[in-house]
Amino acid sequence: MFPGLKKDKSISNMSMLKFLKKDLGHSDLTVHGFRSSFREWVSEISTYSAELGESALAHINSNKVEAAYQRSDLLKKREAMMQDWADYLE
Repeated sequence: MFPGLKKDKSISNMSMLKFLKKDLGHSDLTVHGFRSSFREWVSEISTYSAELGESALAHINSNKVEAAYQRSDLLKKREAMMQDWADYLE
């Protein structure tokens, strides 16, 4: 959604923050708000599990037993979820 100058790289958090504050003039917004809105979409609108949403946000599972058994990166499921998120935003 936010391509950077390098091929296949997104812009950094700091570049995004500068864009929000200086370029758009929204000093009240944060980059974390984008992550928060995604998480709300996962919980309230989509049919995806909370665990998959947390995985997409790169949150570490604090339950050591669950983390020990969850060895997959769930990439295919995360790809589908992120496409649905992009479609929702459009």
